[in-house]
Amino acid sequence: MTSKVDEALSYEQARDELIEVVRRLEAGGTSLEESLALWERGEELAKVCRRWLEGARARLDAALAEEEGEAEGDGG
Repeated sequence: MTSKVDEALSYEQARDELIEVVRRLEAGGTSLEESLALWERGEELAKVCRRWLEGARARLDAALAEEEGEAEGDGG
């Protein structure tokens, strides 16, 4: 479940933190417990990014649909 703090993150903030999590996991040298915590954090950050991208896609689709509707209304 995503926390209120995660919901307040911008796409760029979540993406940057996710990049850091991946970097740390790839570097190794962490305990199993730390690795699991990093993995879980990465999953949450990925969800935040996905929600932002889905919202952007919905806005783009709505704008394109509106534009098409206006073009059809002009007599094509």
